Amino acid sequence: MTFNKEIYLTNLKRIIESSYPISEKSWKLIENIAEFQTLKKGETLLQYGEVAKNLHFIAKGVLRTFITDEQGNFYNKNLFLENILAGSKVSLMLQTPSNFTIEALEDSIIINLNYKKYMELVYENDDLKNFYIAHLEKHWIIEKEQREVALVMQNATERYLKLLEKHPDIAERVPLLHIASHLGITPTQLSRIRKSIEKDL
Repeated sequence: MTFNKEIYLTNLKRIIESSYPISEKSWKLIENIAEFQTLKKGETLLQYGEVAKNLHFIAKGVLRTFITDEQGNFYNKNLFLENILAGSKVSLMLQTPSNFTIEALEDSIIINLNYKKYMELVYENDDLKNFYIAHLEKHWIIEKEQREVALVMQNATERYLKLLEKHPDIAERVPLLHIASHLGITPTQLSRIRKSIEKDL
């Protein structure tokens, strides 16, 4: 897969600075630890039980994080599209085996940031520390709580419409069974919701 690395690095910088502005020196430090990886559709980025080493910036493509029970049923914890930092945060922070698997749902381009090196940069540079705190608060605390509340307080149609609002083309890119699992419903329920929405349009 051939691609322009500079475009994706510029996107990473833009996403970082949308949370907190960083100096050119700090950006160069981040750039120095950035490593590109390509994944084919269906390939695994992180296996269940593996200790995570990297934060992953999705330059292109779609990833899902999922848990599989003893009966072989899966539950999609999250769906990640372009320009999002993903990873097994607990595994990274505690250096314990990951509780879930990360898999590519499309051919994907990932920028990996070695977590140990990244945290050294965070501790040594105040602007990166401020970015880390701002990003952590927004994406790993606020959004997590909002999703947990939505699962209880919103019905499935509302949750699906919210997902479409955030990612309008998700239904064309992600198989419906994965979207249904992410929403905590069955594919049949999702199919009914989609038909009902189409009728209302």
